[in-house]
Amino acid sequence: MSKYYVYVLVSKKDHSTYIGYTEDINKRLKEHNQGKTKSIKHKLPMVLKYIEEYDNKTLARKRELALKQNSSAKEKLFSQIFKK
Repeated sequence: MSKYYVYVLVSKKDHSTYIGYTEDINKRLKEHNQGKTKSIKHKLPMVLKYIEEYDNKTLARKRELALKQNSSAKEKLFSQIFKK
């Protein structure tokens, strides 16, 4: 059974973040750092900061969208990830 992942990347260049989902986290991180994602190509390199695992694609996609569209969900997660 496949696993799906929601992840947060952080730019080493400007410390901005990127949220995504994938079935193969290592392959996807490599693709990001090879400049294959237009929206973050100018922010490379990116490092993996956080990951969540899901049993199906639908749940992973819903979580990714919730984090991208719901500022309170994103704020809550980021406060946990980026504790000072």
